[in-house]
Amino acid sequence: MTVYLHEEDLPEGVFAPGASIAVDTETMGLITPRDRLCVVQLSDGGPDEHLVRFGAGSDYAAPNLRAVLADPDRLKLYHFGRFDIAALQHYMGIVAAPAWDTKIASKLVRTYTDRHGLKELVRELLGMELSKAQQSSDWGTPELSDAQKEYAASDVRYLHRLKAEFEKRLTREGRMELAQKCFDFLPTRAALDLAGWPETDIFAHV
Repeated sequence: MTVYLHEEDLPEGVFAPGASIAVDTETMGLITPRDRLCVVQLSDGGPDEHLVRFGAGSDYAAPNLRAVLADPDRLKLYHFGRFDIAALQHYMGIVAAPAWDTKIASKLVRTYTDRHGLKELVRELLGMELSKAQQSSDWGTPELSDAQKEYAASDVRYLHRLKAEFEKRLTREGRMELAQKCFDFLPTRAALDLAGWPETDIFAHV
């Protein structure tokens, strides 16, 4: 198992054509237009993870990373993809879809709990412990620490396995079709966030 750190772009040919990719992002904060995109993490479910770090003032050109993320034939796996898709759209000008989201899947089938964080899912479904110690660290630093790199990698390391477990549960509960419609809506939900409707339910009566 190796965590690879790349600067400003992903090397060409890292991932096989069409392979589904787990994706996560690290930013300077939670307000997308204000808090710049610092790191994009990716995994194809194999033993390695790849991190792409963007420096302050980056133009986010990254042609190889763009090609992977914008590929309409490559499924992207997320945990709370709404945020990541918005960040990638705002800073890189791409729609990183089609999407599959483990947090949405969890909320559709784990209705016996209100704990849907990645740490909890990895513990319950996979029997492993996930550290979140670096969640609030400075991702804009010019050099990432080993702890930051491990944290970032762990956010994509388990998404393929979680997807497989959730597919079984969604099918069992008859909610796979509903889940897919939610996943398909994610780019629109992210676009609404960026356009100024982050908390407003435009479907509500009032």
